[in-house]
Amino acid sequence: MSDHDFRFGDAACRALAVGALWLPDHRLLVVSDLHLGKADRIARREGRLTPPYEVTETLTRLADLVALHAPAVVICLGDSFDGPDGAARLTPAARHDLAALMAGRRWIWIAGNHDPAPMGLGGEYRASVTFGDTTFRHVAETAAKDISGHYHPKAWVRGRGRPAFVVDSHRVILPAFGTYTGGLDVCDPVFDPLFGPNALVLMTGRRIIAAPRAGLLASAERRKRAPMRPAVAAPFRTGA
Repeated sequence: MSDHDFRFGDAACRALAVGALWLPDHRLLVVSDLHLGKADRIARREGRLTPPYEVTETLTRLADLVALHAPAVVICLGDSFDGPDGAARLTPAARHDLAALMAGRRWIWIAGNHDPAPMGLGGEYRASVTFGDTTFRHVAETAAKDISGHYHPKAWVRGRGRPAFVVDSHRVILPAFGTYTGGLDVCDPVFDPLFGPNALVLMTGRRIIAAPRAGLLASAERRKRAPMRPAVAAPFRTGA
């Protein structure tokens, strides 16, 4: 698996191909938008049956990262739970797994728009936190230098959406780490005021694929302007 190293302010950073951020100088692991309990919430509110394994799978992938990097600090950049009662609805097994992950390290829960209330799971609960010259928060602010989440950025290549980081010298937005999450196209105009012309998109998967956001925007614009090809009817055949 191939990751991507870059510098952000005074920090060395590594975008991990699994969709997390590692700051080795601080032994700091950052994940965003776990949305634990989303399947349960949808089942309760909408009556739709959804994959029941998303909490276990998300926590298993997070446990693999913690085992690999042995971080001193973990920051969860908000929307860790899919609703203010998400933590309370965790199964005893999931609470046990989370407690094991948090043991022996500083664990910081950043408030998100889906989980704005204290969650009672231990660790620190903050609106934002600063390390070095960088502030970690849930939603990016145009007047600040920050690392954030919230938007679940994805890049569409050959019809397939890949969760992606979006990075420039002022801002890093992480992809959603949760197993059961959607995504917003990195070409969406909502990202325009947040990033400069040299922003880089780091697509996750088996390895990180880096592409200039400007190039993806240009490709999207060309697709919009391309003339529609007329449908061609199949030839009519009679008999065998």
